[in-house]
Amino acid sequence: MNTIRENIETIKLNIENAKETVGRKSDDITLIAVTKTVDVDKVLEAIECGVTDVGENKPQELARKYEVIGDKVRWHLIGSLQTNKVKYIIDKVHMIHSLDREGLCEEIQKRAEKIDRVIDCLVQVNISKEDSKHGLDEEDVIDFIKNISSKYNNINVKGLMTMAPFTDDEDKIRIVFKKLKNLSLKIEGLNIPKVSMNYLSMGMSNDYKIAIEEGSTIVRVGTSIFGERNYNK
Repeated sequence: MNTIRENIETIKLNIENAKETVGRKSDDITLIAVTKTVDVDKVLEAIECGVTDVGENKPQELARKYEVIGDKVRWHLIGSLQTNKVKYIIDKVHMIHSLDREGLCEEIQKRAEKIDRVIDCLVQVNISKEDSKHGLDEEDVIDFIKNISSKYNNINVKGLMTMAPFTDDEDKIRIVFKKLKNLSLKIEGLNIPKVSMNYLSMGMSNDYKIAIEEGSTIVRVGTSIFGERNYNK
């Protein structure tokens, strides 16, 4: 069984190879280590191996690990976020990847205003239209982002996030990533105030190489770093 260090080195090499495949020589790709169910000692080990960004699915887990690890890394909330859980992470999170509804915007705005912070967020898009996935329908994204820009001063939209279907069919995965990239280019061309498309968060352990080939700038990798985990914990 490979060590965490060996796994991270392999992933970084794969990222570079995927970039070279499509000629993305100077682009930076952010590797987020997804630490769902991972104990703090393993997270610290990953940080020692060069991980700078950590992603948590659950706000309470992010808050708990933050108490031990603090600002040694940038913290990302990558899972679906309930409005009543925003308070746990608003002063800790570097970026929220799952902005997908007005009620969540209202809560983030209220909490961020109180602590005088502007929160960087990605809008989650359900490109694959799977019932099991959260996120906005593709056709609703532009109006949603325009609304954020006009109403919520403490939220900055920095890009988009999606999840591809869990399948071995590479073509189906590629189509989802291409659609998100094209949507980001369309939004970028609209020049909406306080909105940038600097980040495309797409690609996980099983498909991050394809995602990079299709324009991803952030990959969210857990299993390939820490191994298979028990998600019933």
